[in-house]
Amino acid sequence: MTNPLLSRIEQIQENISFTGTILVRKKEDVLADMSFGYANRAERLNNHAGTRFGIASGCKIFTAIAICQLVEEEKLSLDTKLHECLDESFPHFDKNITVHHLLTHTSGVPDYYDEDFMDDFEELWIERPMYHMRRLHDFLPLFQNGEMKFAPGERFHYNNAGFILLGLIIEKISGEKFTDYVQARIFDKAGMKDSGYFALDSLPGNTAVGYIDLKDGTWRTNVYSIPVQGGSDGGAFVTAQDMSNLWDALMNYKLLGQAMTKELLTPHTEGEDGSFYGYGVWIGKQNEQVVKYHVMGYDPGVNFHSAYYPASDINLVVCSNISSGAFQMMMGVEEELGL
Repeated sequence: MTNPLLSRIEQIQENISFTGTILVRKKEDVLADMSFGYANRAERLNNHAGTRFGIASGCKIFTAIAICQLVEEEKLSLDTKLHECLDESFPHFDKNITVHHLLTHTSGVPDYYDEDFMDDFEELWIERPMYHMRRLHDFLPLFQNGEMKFAPGERFHYNNAGFILLGLIIEKISGEKFTDYVQARIFDKAGMKDSGYFALDSLPGNTAVGYIDLKDGTWRTNVYSIPVQGGSDGGAFVTAQDMSNLWDALMNYKLLGQAMTKELLTPHTEGEDGSFYGYGVWIGKQNEQVVKYHVMGYDPGVNFHSAYYPASDINLVVCSNISSGAFQMMMGVEEELGL
């Protein structure tokens, strides 16, 4: 008998030439686990269930969890002010910026990549080559002397620099490199054994190369298009199974206690398009009921969506090593399952 969900996924893949992996789980039951396209086009190596994919901003949730862990341990609070945490100079930043503001994209700090003024993420690396971007401090010259965009708490404006600052706070308080902290306190605890913040010039095996498809039918990799190593605003690599494990660990209080998990998943602010945002996670609501917690990431050659649907206890992961397609795949799965 034909499986409607698998047939729908195959149909979408044929329509949009999707490249990547789709995993849909309901508790221990796997509803779909499918992979398409090449992890390495030059060597014609296929994507498969064990392929690691970049997820860009999809890993802001890891940073938020890390901050909430430190709050649970009473090493800081959500009302702690930025200037109380870091010694670096931010001459034009408002003294009232709090950890809460940074977590919810309501801080008003200038961003290093502002979509209001830049159309192309690659423009960032013209004056400061991407291969220099290996630690969180490397990003500070891109925004620390900028002017505030608005007063803290005034409104939502998606902001990568705010999450760089959160990563620096984690490093300062924990005494650990951000990536080491996340590896030990999140990846290892959640059973994310194949995930990490790998550098583009030293990728481990089973890692998909990101591809940028050009209008003339040719392509190039994204190796010169994104920072050489990810950090607190994005850039980790995960397998679909590992990301599914993250949702399980979060919802079963393996990473945070019940009260702090609820705080992370609370709709704290409303985005420009009517969506809601918690701490590092987007939240979908219908008739005042939360129907979906989701994360997403877009970079040149990276396209990622993942969600947890509380009413059905289903989680979905869509990883792709091209620049588009994950959203259409997620929408198709949701429609097929009535999510």
